[in-house]
Amino acid sequence: MNVAVNETSGTRYADRIQRVSAGGGIEAWLVEDYTVPLIAVEFAVLGGSAQDPEGKAGVAHMLAGVLDEGAGPYDSTQFHERLDDFAVELHFGADRDGFSGHMRTLAKHRDEAFEMLRLAVNEARLDAEPVERVRSQIMAGLRHESTDPDTMANRAWFASAFPGHAYGRPVKGSLESMPSIGRDDLAAFRARVLARSTLKIAVVGAIDAASLAAELDRVFGSLPATADLVAVPSAKPEGIGTRKVIDFDIPQASIRFGGTGIARNDPDWLAAVVVNHVFGGGVFSSRLFREVREKRGLAYSVYSQLAPFDRAPLFMGGTSTKNERAAESLGIIEAEIASLAESGPGEDELSTAKKYLTGSYALRFDTSTKLASQLVHVQIDGLGIDYMDRRNALVHAVSAEDAKRAAQRLFGDGRVFTTVVGKPVGM
Repeated sequence: MNVAVNETSGTRYADRIQRVSAGGGIEAWLVEDYTVPLIAVEFAVLGGSAQDPEGKAGVAHMLAGVLDEGAGPYDSTQFHERLDDFAVELHFGADRDGFSGHMRTLAKHRDEAFEMLRLAVNEARLDAEPVERVRSQIMAGLRHESTDPDTMANRAWFASAFPGHAYGRPVKGSLESMPSIGRDDLAAFRARVLARSTLKIAVVGAIDAASLAAELDRVFGSLPATADLVAVPSAKPEGIGTRKVIDFDIPQASIRFGGTGIARNDPDWLAAVVVNHVFGGGVFSSRLFREVREKRGLAYSVYSQLAPFDRAPLFMGGTSTKNERAAESLGIIEAEIASLAESGPGEDELSTAKKYLTGSYALRFDTSTKLASQLVHVQIDGLGIDYMDRRNALVHAVSAEDAKRAAQRLFGDGRVFTTVVGKPVGM
C-alpha cells in the first residue's frame, strides 16, 4: 500500500495521525487509509535480548520464534493453517533493546486477524514439539554462523567490547546456551517483558479509530500493567585503540570496527547521521567507498553505521579484504576517521549527504508496514507526533560547525576497537 505523503502538497503527517486510546493506558497512533483494504499493525515493548537471563542468551530470540507456533485452542499446525486461510501475516522479533510484533491483514479478515494476534500475545502454548523444532532451527543457524567470518567478527566485537555486560551476549544465543533454555524460561520472559507500561503501537490502513480501540483492548488489555525489567547499566565499549585477531584459515579477512556513538535523543544525533553518511553510510558517495574500493580496489563492500543502543550508543563499520591487504585497508579506514575527527566533512560532502538523506527519507514509509514501523520507532524514541514533518528541516539545518562537532564526538582521537577474522598479514 502506498501511503507516502507528497511533501509539496502541504499535507502534514501529524495531521493524519490519530491518537487512539483503549483501556489500561493503551495508546496507538493510527493513520487511516482506505486506498487498498489492508491493515498493518506494528508494536514493540522495551526489553529484548538484554533481558535474557545470565547464562541463557537467546531466550528473547527463541520466544519470538515460538509465539506463533500454536496458541489458545490451536496447535502449531492448526494455528498456521488458520493464518493461511485468512491470509494473515504474523511474526515477532527481538533485538538487543526491544521485542516487537508485526501483523498485516485484509480488512475483511480484521476480526480473525486480531484474534490470532490476541492468542499469540496472551495464550501462546509453547508446546514441546514446536519449542524443540524452533530450537533445532536456531542451532542449525548458529552452527552455520560459527564458521561464517563476518558473523564471527561481529560476535567477537561485542563479546570483547562488553565483557560481563548484557550487550556482550549474542542476540540469537549460542550453541552452549540454547540447549539450556526451557519452556519455563520462555514463559518467564514473556511474563516479565510483555506489558502495557512500555507498549508502543502503530496501525496504518482501513480501520477507524473506534474499531481500533476495541481491537487494542481485546488484544493487549489483559497484559500485565507494568514490565518487570532487569536494570541494564550504561556502558562504553572496552578495548578502544586495540585490535583482536581471530585466526581462521580463509583467503579473506573480515574486519569489524567501532567505538562510542551518540544517543538517539542527543541534540547532535542528526548531525552524526550526516557525518556517518559522509564517512561510510552513503555507500557510493562515502569516503570509505571512494578510498577503499574505488581508488584502491581493496574490498567490494565497506560500510559504517550508527547503532543507538539504549545503554551504549555506538558507531560501527566493517569490510572484507584479502589477508595481505587487511592492514592497509584498516589503516585507510582509521586515517579517514582521524581526518573527520580533526576537520569534519567538507562543504560539498555535507551538501551531498543532506540532499540524499532528505530526498530518500520518504522511502522509509512508502508502504503501510514501513510507515507503521517508523511510527513505532518515533514513539519509542520520544520524538513527538510531528517528527516526520520536522525531520528534513532538521537535517537541512545541520551546519558545517554542527557536523564537525558531531565528528569530533563520534571519532574523538581516531582510535577504534577492531576485530579481524582470518589470517591478516602484518597485524
